[in-house]
Amino acid sequence: AAAKERQTAKKRAKKSAAKPRTVAPRRSPAAEVRLALAELKRQGQKSVRDGMARYAITATKVFGVPVGTLRQLGKKLGPDHALALALWETQWYEARLLAAFVDDPAQVTPAQMDRWCRTFDNWAVCDTACFHLFDRTPHAFAQIRKWANAKEEFVKRAAFALLASVALHDKESAGASDGAFLRCLPLCERAATDERNFVKKAVSWALRGVGRRSIALNAEAIAVAHRLIESPLPAARWVGRDALKELISPAVAQRLAKRST
Repeated sequence: AAAKERQTAKKRAKKSAAKPRTVAPRRSPAAEVRLALAELKRQGQKSVRDGMARYAITATKVFGVPVGTLRQLGKKLGPDHALALALWETQWYEARLLAAFVDDPAQVTPAQMDRWCRTFDNWAVCDTACFHLFDRTPHAFAQIRKWANAKEEFVKRAAFALLASVALHDKESAGASDGAFLRCLPLCERAATDERNFVKKAVSWALRGVGRRSIALNAEAIAVAHRLIESPLPAARWVGRDALKELISPAVAQRLAKRST
């Protein structure tokens, strides 16, 4: 019986080898972009476009597609670095969010990160790129340090949105990764004096994110928050108070205690 099964398997293998395999030709990135834009246009809603202003999202080229729909489309398209680059170049708001969802972090370079970052024109594109793509690259900490002193509002925001994202998504043990995050706290303290709304909110987000990682980092972040509260500068005081509320909250304390055990 076993010999018969082997013979049958060999016959099937020969038949399948004899049949020419037909592989559907892969569309070019340009063709994929045209199809993606057509789908985004079809899915666009005036109510979504009108609602963006309530969240301080400004964009010159926008279809009005909900983020949930973009996520679904991103999953359907799958990882595609070339498509992501082409989508970004269209300058459409939704196409740039979609680019962050479909790009392959392993193929993202620091030059690409710099290029995209320079074109951030609202917090939503900035945060989506940082939260769904840049934080998964091996270049994250280097870019955080590079962007933290930038003059451009959304480039500087990107530094701290990226720090907050890495703090949330990095799954290494707290002891192995505390040092990298500890070295970022002085960046937060310096940037907290920036009065621009989108910058100071990102700094608070980053400070809270770092302080949620471990008991040691929590203590250091709380110390930074207290120093900021004593600052003569309004922006620094706001960041300190905003971050401290969460850093000393019972929920954070319980989570850190559980994690330490």
